[in-house]
Amino acid sequence: MAYDTPFHTRIRDALANPVLQAALDANAERRVQARKTAFSSLEEPLEVLRQRAHRVRAETITHLDRYLKQFITNAQANGMIVHRAANAEDAIQIVLEIAQNSPQYPSGYPRSSTDSILIAKSKTMVSEEMKLNAALEAAGIQAVETDLGEYIVQLRDEKPSHIITPAVHLRREEVGETFHEELGIPLTTDIPTLTNAARATLRQTFLDADIGLSGVNFGVAESGALCIVTNEGNGRMVTTLPPVHIALMGMERLVPTFDNLALMLSLLPRSATGQKISVYTQIIHAPRGGNESDGPAVRHLILLDNGRASLRGTPLNDALLCIRCGACLNACPIFREIGGHAYVGVNGEHTPYPGPIGSVISPGLFGAANFGHLAQASTLCGACQEACPVNIDLPGMLLKVRSGDGEQGAVKTSGVGLPWSVKLGLKAFTWAAISPGRFGLAQKLAAIIGGILSPRAEQMKLPAFTGWGYSKDIARPAKQPFRKRFNKLGSQQADKLAKYQINGSAKPQSPDSLTRRAADSLTQQFERELRALSGNFIPCTADTLADAILVLLRDRGIDEIMAWEAQHLPEGLLAWLRGAGIRIGQADQPHIQAGLSGALGAAANTGTLALASGSGRPQGVSLLPQIHIAILQTSTIKKNLQELLRLPEIRKATSTALISGPSRTADIEMTLTIGVHGPGELHVLAIQ
Repeated sequence: MAYDTPFHTRIRDALANPVLQAALDANAERRVQARKTAFSSLEEPLEVLRQRAHRVRAETITHLDRYLKQFITNAQANGMIVHRAANAEDAIQIVLEIAQNSPQYPSGYPRSSTDSILIAKSKTMVSEEMKLNAALEAAGIQAVETDLGEYIVQLRDEKPSHIITPAVHLRREEVGETFHEELGIPLTTDIPTLTNAARATLRQTFLDADIGLSGVNFGVAESGALCIVTNEGNGRMVTTLPPVHIALMGMERLVPTFDNLALMLSLLPRSATGQKISVYTQIIHAPRGGNESDGPAVRHLILLDNGRASLRGTPLNDALLCIRCGACLNACPIFREIGGHAYVGVNGEHTPYPGPIGSVISPGLFGAANFGHLAQASTLCGACQEACPVNIDLPGMLLKVRSGDGEQGAVKTSGVGLPWSVKLGLKAFTWAAISPGRFGLAQKLAAIIGGILSPRAEQMKLPAFTGWGYSKDIARPAKQPFRKRFNKLGSQQADKLAKYQINGSAKPQSPDSLTRRAADSLTQQFERELRALSGNFIPCTADTLADAILVLLRDRGIDEIMAWEAQHLPEGLLAWLRGAGIRIGQADQPHIQAGLSGALGAAANTGTLALASGSGRPQGVSLLPQIHIAILQTSTIKKNLQELLRLPEIRKATSTALISGPSRTADIEMTLTIGVHGPGELHVLAIQ
């Protein structure tokens, strides 16, 4: 049997590519270790939280119609325009209609019939699923990806190779060559230089965009809020600066309450990037209010079905529980060898969802006939389920895809993606395995054959035509069945073995406890977490606040800032700064280097600030400048994110930004770089 399908060709190409292998190895090693470190700081055992998250997601999918109705009702009451799309074609048409009928530029002038439309996009897997960029280009609409990894692959005319890290397959040399050719910068492999080049190029895109388009990580049914999680700041840019915002959301991405959202946010970043929390978590309720100076005047939400409804109640139902963290990709030994670009259909079409979850969701959403064979790309080792923060039984569903149980409205075809010779072999194995006598006889015959093929080796090679002969060895079959060998251990040794197993599995696996933190105040914990995220913590009093700000500005040669209005800052502060020679500019001036804001509150355990929008509190102050200075009353620090999200102001604000340190990225060779599209410095002046 010749393995010459597009899938097998991609696999062979990936295995033969040393650059790809080095990139995948680096990604897996760093992601897995970072994940372990991040989970060690949880306030409860990980397994408890995983089971709780599974129940929340399962409850949501079971009663999805009810939660969707509640969510849509609340979102519309908040002022969002909600659209339902049955499939990708419907969703594309909705986007095109919005784009072609959007009434204004950021400047407020009407668009003429000859003006082109510019859409600034943040990363959204739903748009990849829809093939949206190609449809926009065909309609003469320019769509620019603003996530660094997505921007890189767009310049290279490639597909993303990972749900979280789109350019994980590339080395810095390749990125440098791409930027040299496409952006005209001098050839370099210095990652901060490459990141700054992207920042400089994309800044004008944010400012000129007619429409900002984003994905949605979670919708909160009880308030109609959208939650968007990013690190670079581009997500905030596209949902704040353009006059129109379009949010694309898979209809299953709901949580019932804010407490449920806090739970998901404790798991998603840790699983995805090894962070306790992402730099920016946005809670968006509504378009800009009449008394607000920035934010989109119109917000559209497109809820996409595209096969999701048909998966409910099927053997693949639990694929809808996925929160798109990408942890199963990093844990999967197959993905770690072949990368995301190898996951293609029978027709060579690339799936936007690779790895274990993609091998389930792609057949489920896009058809087993084209993508069912992806389920064969699994060892069924269980690493994907172990890594999954919501405890999805991925191995079980992979088996269901293989057996044909996941197919909708079609004749069941087991062994999808396998050649006839393998199917015949599996039928023979099934016939032997269901009978202890036949299985024992088959095992003895296999041991004899193994001895002939590899008389002295512990491993044996199978012929290449089996598919295993390319690179895999298998253990020689045992000469005796396991039961017979086990009985020879004797009752005493068996008892010892059982005792060891029981005791071993009963050992509590507790994460780092908070014992050493018990004596800490919330302020001390917040300071420690903020500093770990490259933020600067400056303790002060009401009397020393102004001097501390002035020192920060003068050290950097800054004499002009943008700021919240005086009523939202300590009394007399802006007047004092003006008297000291600091000019207060407009909050929409991108050349201004520093922004001064207050803060609604903070979460101690993640070093997170909450900034709610509103009259006199422009969002651009904490977004556009390179330096963000935030004033925090230490009395407003909460223990954790769950307590912070319970603040009524967050539920009332049109938009709330949860900020944890300066903007950052690791999209090029997993190298952390501070300062991308958002501020590169965060200074928190904490008033005791």
